[in-house]
Amino acid sequence: MAKLLDKIVVVDVEATCWEGANPPGMENDIIEIGMCLLNVQTGEITDNRGIIVLPERSEVSPFCTKLTTITPEMVAREGIPFKEACNILKQQYLSQSRVWASYGAYDQKQFQRQCSAMGIGYPFGPSHINVKTLFALTHKLSHETGMAGALERLQLPLEGTHHRGVDDALNIAKILRELLNP
Repeated sequence: MAKLLDKIVVVDVEATCWEGANPPGMENDIIEIGMCLLNVQTGEITDNRGIIVLPERSEVSPFCTKLTTITPEMVAREGIPFKEACNILKQQYLSQSRVWASYGAYDQKQFQRQCSAMGIGYPFGPSHINVKTLFALTHKLSHETGMAGALERLQLPLEGTHHRGVDDALNIAKILRELLNP
């Protein structure tokens, strides 16, 4: 159970990917963790940042760069180990004591898979909000819709670059803010 209900840690990850199946020996690695804090009382969104993460079990493909704009050079220059990125979530965002949110289940599953495979402690507590499902339910949709579609439905602009964790985390926080303050 979350102990701190003051802010929600909103997270969006980008991971290594390929057109089609993963190449032999390559596993999807988180290469960016976008995050921000949504103040539950005021709706203020703060501490928006993206952490570039060094892939340890794969490489950034041309397809991945085209999708995310994250290049192999960028991860080599700016990237930090996954374990260090998880520690930032825990120490600076208090992610184990707060509710956290992502758009869909992918981010949660990717963290679980990668933490398990690498023997790293899971950086979040048990309280997770799937904003994608919550949006569909609160808008009485017959199916879930993507983040860009949710923003459009709320008449909110998509800020930044879609498929960049830092920007998507901010956009997800804006959707969640609308859902919490109808």
